Amino acid sequence: MPSVDLLSAFTTLFVIVDPIALVPIFLVMTSWMTVAEKRSVALYSTLVAGAILILFAVAGSGILSVLGITLPAFRLAGGLLLFWIAFEMVFTKRQDRKEAVVEESLRAQELRNIAVFPLAVPMLSGPGAISAAVVLATDFHSPLARLILIGIIVVVMGLTLAVFYAAEPVDRLIGQTGRLVFSRLFGVLLAALAVQIAADGARALLNP
Repeated sequence: MPSVDLLSAFTTLFVIVDPIALVPIFLVMTSWMTVAEKRSVALYSTLVAGAILILFAVAGSGILSVLGITLPAFRLAGGLLLFWIAFEMVFTKRQDRKEAVVEESLRAQELRNIAVFPLAVPMLSGPGAISAAVVLATDFHSPLARLILIGIIVVVMGLTLAVFYAAEPVDRLIGQTGRLVFSRLFGVLLAALAVQIAADGARALLNP
């Protein structure tokens, strides 16, 4: 397989996942956690997202066909869910709710929940990344090529984990005031992104 195809596949997935752009959102959503908890969420979210992308790279078209789900419908649902998260970020509802969690078992459950949604899905492995994995799988059709594609996904998720780990010094630098500012600012930006995702999905559903 030509190296240009491998580079193209890597670039496509990395740009769509775009972990660097997710750093501010990651910082805001994990601002109430300890350093160890942040790293745990970063690791768990990248593992879950990587598993989802690998699954769809191997059997994505079949899964969507069996369930009768279209990518536009998935995009619309993801956009609506993201908008709710953005609403809570702007009005600090998420922070208030996190501070009310006192039991360790509930706290651990909350960490896993955040890692899965919205970090792993739909931010890291959203409709764009899933559709990219499905499309790339058509070019990596042999068993060896599929293994290479899986390796590319693992590399992208590994780089994403490294980016999230590097976000910790940034979190210490900006402090609590900075987190409050970023929470509202990126909540508004995330709301706009969610509306765009939902609108694209609705447009595709109405004009197949």
